[in-house]
Amino acid sequence: MKIKIKYREIKEISWIAKKLNAEVYLVGGYVRDTILGIDCTDIDIMVIGDAIDFANKTAKHFNTELSAIYKKFGTALLNINNLKIEFSSARKESYKRESRKPEVLLSNLSDDLSRRDFTINALAVSLTDKDDVIDLFNGLNDLKVGIIKTPLDPEKTFDDDPLRMLRAIRFASRFNFSIEENTLSAIAKYRDRLKDNIVSQERVTNEFLQILESGVPSIGLNLLYLSGLMDIVFPEVSNLAGVEQRKDYHHKDVFHHTLQVVDNTAVKTNNIWLRFAALVHDIAKPKTKRFVEDIGWTFHGHEEAGARMMKKIFERMRLPMTHFEYVEKLIRLHLRPIPLASDDVTDSAIRRLAAEAGENLEDLLILCRADITSKNPEKMKKFMNNYEKIEKRIVEVQDKDQLMNFQSPVRGEEIMEICNLKPSRTVGILKKAIEEAILDGIIKNDYSEAKKYLYKIKDSILNNAKD
Repeated sequence: MKIKIKYREIKEISWIAKKLNAEVYLVGGYVRDTILGIDCTDIDIMVIGDAIDFANKTAKHFNTELSAIYKKFGTALLNINNLKIEFSSARKESYKRESRKPEVLLSNLSDDLSRRDFTINALAVSLTDKDDVIDLFNGLNDLKVGIIKTPLDPEKTFDDDPLRMLRAIRFASRFNFSIEENTLSAIAKYRDRLKDNIVSQERVTNEFLQILESGVPSIGLNLLYLSGLMDIVFPEVSNLAGVEQRKDYHHKDVFHHTLQVVDNTAVKTNNIWLRFAALVHDIAKPKTKRFVEDIGWTFHGHEEAGARMMKKIFERMRLPMTHFEYVEKLIRLHLRPIPLASDDVTDSAIRRLAAEAGENLEDLLILCRADITSKNPEKMKKFMNNYEKIEKRIVEVQDKDQLMNFQSPVRGEEIMEICNLKPSRTVGILKKAIEEAILDGIIKNDYSEAKKYLYKIKDSILNNAKD
């Protein structure tokens, strides 16, 4: 089998290799993705011999410099024309059990391909000889039938580098492949290697987020659970399994309901943090579960309890705190739109939700729609009609009252000047009173009306503050 080389830069590297009489190969992800018809801008070049020397000569040819050099591993990086090209010397590796960083020795093509994580990544194409795909471990067939398996013994592969267990699930989720039986059994057997602190939390979390970014995230999330890895990577999600729900609303336990919500969300958006919010929106149901006679299982307050769990989860998983408030808000608000479908709901209730959600309102409504997982067509139709009614009302009120990123039109500094106050709790009370008046429809969301209202209420509030 031959592959078509897409980028001019690779063709020029082939020309350089031939000129220098060097033995050079395209390997790994670029070969795999090209066969699958996927664009790939991360290009791995394997050199028999000194890859850093070859990389330097390549950079000189392109009138540029290498972006990074890693002498210990015989690798170098060249970023050029939106391509990330990594040059590596062909090598074999040996591991000490207390580290996933291998000892490296220069070697040949066969040794180098055998050290790779999966057969679908152990494919190569010569840049100096025939351009047929070199396939020593049946990777082409595994690509064809959709199988993830290791070139060598999977137990040794995962014992040497436990991160590869997560990578196996990530590739299965990304490509909708299955994991070969012996490989999956080895993952389950060696899952506790992730507890040995030889893989950084940042790398674990990065693999987890990539699983969540895949087209159908439930594939990878379910494999994490079935293999036991979810118990280690995200135990709060594992704890959702087996938690029953009211049959009139849900036909699945909380874990499988959550998988469906994540998939529903993924159909609508690539926003990883909205998908993450979908994953954790019911995270507190196990701790808030109560049985009520004539009703069944209830989870009162799970939205607030779930929001409060997020800070520790973000810190433990080393998630970027810049997204913490967004996720926390969506969890806290995810039940709020449901009661608004009533015909007698007030504009005030609509205003309050729109004001609290602010710029995240659209994402909140995507999450709420995704949360409908009933298999009953009549119920689904009813729920969706209710949400259409809710969305229409929210948009009407929000546009009319200009509630996007809502806050008092009269700022704290002006309140202090008008009322002769220093920074204090009283300033916040006055500001809150103006905001409540707008949300209740007493005044419009307008600077002039808000200022007049401040003059109207300030004496009463200031006198109460003195008391």
